[in-house]
Amino acid sequence: MVKVKLYKNFDISKNHKKSIILIGNFDGVHVGHQKLFKLANSYKKKFNLNIGVLTFEPMPKMFFNNDIKNFRISNINQKNLILKNLGVDFVITKNFDKKFSKIKSDFFIKEILSKKLEAKYIFVSNNFRFGNKREGNVSQLIKNEKTHGYKIVKPQPLILSQKVISSTYIRTLLEKGNLKKTNKLLGRNWSIEGMVQKGRQLGRKIGFPTCNIDIKDYVISMPGVYAVKVKRKNTNKSLKAIANLGYRPTFNQKKILLEVHIFNFSGNLYNKYLSIEFIKFIRKEKKFKNVNQLRKQIQSDLKIAKRS
Repeated sequence: MVKVKLYKNFDISKNHKKSIILIGNFDGVHVGHQKLFKLANSYKKKFNLNIGVLTFEPMPKMFFNNDIKNFRISNINQKNLILKNLGVDFVITKNFDKKFSKIKSDFFIKEILSKKLEAKYIFVSNNFRFGNKREGNVSQLIKNEKTHGYKIVKPQPLILSQKVISSTYIRTLLEKGNLKKTNKLLGRNWSIEGMVQKGRQLGRKIGFPTCNIDIKDYVISMPGVYAVKVKRKNTNKSLKAIANLGYRPTFNQKKILLEVHIFNFSGNLYNKYLSIEFIKFIRKEKKFKNVNQLRKQIQSDLKIAKRS
């Protein structure tokens, strides 16, 4: 099995210096990103170099704007796993803090890209900005190519149906409940990972026991009912299930919650780490007059989920 070396800083091993470096958030690692890694792999073959990814945690946009809470398409574990499958040899996940946000763009080029990483090829998007107050841009990187011995590669973005494929676009699709297109653009089913928490056991009371998953800072897709598959950590077996993502208006809840009812399952999953794979959007969330109405609707939703 291919091992990917994970770094928390720029002190990388000698065999990872002089590599191809891709810089970005790569949130969701969608088909546009995958096209980029395909190109990087052709460079890897041609020049016999390793591929490294430089990414930041938290994502800079979330660091600078405290109001942005639910934003991510994938968490760091998911991202690293997908990158491993795309031929990446190492990932540097730099802690993005106040100190790092204030470094000058020329310092980033000279001290980090050149001295620390000794990068040979640097893949960046056209709108890449870096350094204090986002002063650095791609033109500055290109101006410094000869001085620091690297080459900038600016791949063209992937355009499908006259739309640039981006993480921003995928977040919009999720918020609109367009799961089918989201999954197509991710090249896999969108999924949320999280710990099962003890809830108010309302599902159990109405005959449908659920696992409550804390969605942390994942983007909130359209509140409603979904057909899903559930996997336990470190297992490949997936179980069919139905999920409700929302505020449970019938019970006057205020906090967003992901509740999952696994078909034909009995057992205790409290404090277990689960992956919830979203297969199909069934319907929007709505408020019912009473619990009986809700129960009737759930029975109808279950039939659709089981067929999905």
